[in-house]
Amino acid sequence: MSSSGSPNDKPVAIRQERRSDVAARDGLLDAAFGPGRFAKTSERLREGRKPARGLAFVARRGGCLVGTLRLWPVVTGTGHTCLLLGPLAVAEDARCLGIGAALMGQALARARQLGHRAVILVGDATYYSRFGFSAEQTAAFRMPGPYERDRLLAVELVPGALRGVGGLIAAANPRPSRLSGLMDRIAGLPAPLGQPA
Repeated sequence: MSSSGSPNDKPVAIRQERRSDVAARDGLLDAAFGPGRFAKTSERLREGRKPARGLAFVARRGGCLVGTLRLWPVVTGTGHTCLLLGPLAVAEDARCLGIGAALMGQALARARQLGHRAVILVGDATYYSRFGFSAEQTAAFRMPGPYERDRLLAVELVPGALRGVGGLIAAANPRPSRLSGLMDRIAGLPAPLGQPA
């Protein structure tokens, strides 16, 4: 920290999301997107499901959660699996510090390390193009609800991963039953039943 003591001098730490982050994460998303976030088409692919294993991140600064990003498993109409990115959110008082870019860099690098081949999202092409996202690869994709076609973006983590891929995007795993969710909480399991440990 510099001698000026500026609030911008606080270090930012990016790490895997923990259960203890959930309330702060939800508060951050509410502040960033408001209640309208639940009406988005992308939310239909996330609701009641867990993010892809090892691909939920938070940014913490000065003891506070100031950023979040998750990746979700989805499958295309042609049967190809990929990841859905979102939402990405950064606290208003921590914007312009590079936190969103740091979260993106960490998430995409980890997804590549874990063997994922492509990532899609619905978002601002101007912002996400710096990470390699574009609408060029998504002409054959459809979302399960209303969306703006020019905001449906993708990036290949493996060259050629989206060649011949298209159709309706759907959640890759079924919603866990209420019973399996209860059993997970009782057992303290981080993953839904039926997934390898």
